[in-house]
Amino acid sequence: MNRAVKMRMVRLAIGAALVSLIIAVVPATAQQFPPSAIKIVVPFPAGGTTDILARFIAQYLSEKLGVSTIVENRAGASGTIGSEMVAKSDADGSVLLLTATHHVINPSLFRKLPYDTESAFSPVAVVASAPNALVVAKDFPAKNVAELIAMAKKDPGKLSFGSSGIGGANHLSGELFKQMAGVEIVHIPYKGAAPAMNDLLGGHIPIMFDTLPTVLPAASAGNIRVLAVTSITRAASLPNVPTLDESGVNGFQATAWFGLYMPAANGNPAYTRMVEVMKEILATSAIAEKFATQGVAPGKLAGRDFTRFVEAEIKKWSAVVKAANVPSE
Repeated sequence: MNRAVKMRMVRLAIGAALVSLIIAVVPATAQQFPPSAIKIVVPFPAGGTTDILARFIAQYLSEKLGVSTIVENRAGASGTIGSEMVAKSDADGSVLLLTATHHVINPSLFRKLPYDTESAFSPVAVVASAPNALVVAKDFPAKNVAELIAMAKKDPGKLSFGSSGIGGANHLSGELFKQMAGVEIVHIPYKGAAPAMNDLLGGHIPIMFDTLPTVLPAASAGNIRVLAVTSITRAASLPNVPTLDESGVNGFQATAWFGLYMPAANGNPAYTRMVEVMKEILATSAIAEKFATQGVAPGKLAGRDFTRFVEAEIKKWSAVVKAANVPSE
């Protein structure tokens, strides 16, 4: 075998070895999308709004990508148990997290989380959003937000508002209202939204912030009154109810929203494709109709826009928590 042939064989062998090495180190995300199966982790119990939305999304992802997509509930510790599981998963699109506003509030409530909320996840898309509502007992004297604020300023600390628990989105909506309206109203935490709503219906507490899907049935029956919604624009389901911004609390906005995340993907091909797929799904009329049954609207932010929104929300709620002196866990 002459020298030229030997050199050619050596070069071929080196090339083959390099190709093998590249294939070995290139993550699966660059080799295959969609993955063979997808699991959406919901860090709350089954049956809630987050779980219902996740099952809608699972159905549409399965149909669009042609792969089995399931929902797994990993509840506990205000959503951090399921979130930690996703943070430690491969960023190939096979494991996703669908969670609520808690995700951006938790960094301010827990002294130490088992992950860094901003760096451990890649925000894919806002799946859905819904306003919260400022509601009062049906016999409460104030007929609008201005009258409520006047009552609160006349007797600081006399009025109270209920919520589903310390540090939740509804509690912090109330704290933000107190700060922006310049009033002192006592917070009464409950172990869930249902017992708080029951006490509002019974007249045991006068005021509450709650999600619109929960509020609508009681309001439609005339058992409570909605003074305002917390979104910057009026809710389609309550077109005659003003926003808090319209009612004099300028710039107030505190919507409940639900986001889809991947483990930190650093903009890999699986992440890029998942963002595109979710944009397509959320733009369909079918998903809008499905979501309307839950009183929510499809999200409009995805990819970098959603990432910037997450960063802004973390800062926003951190400031609210600090100003309200909410104890950390």
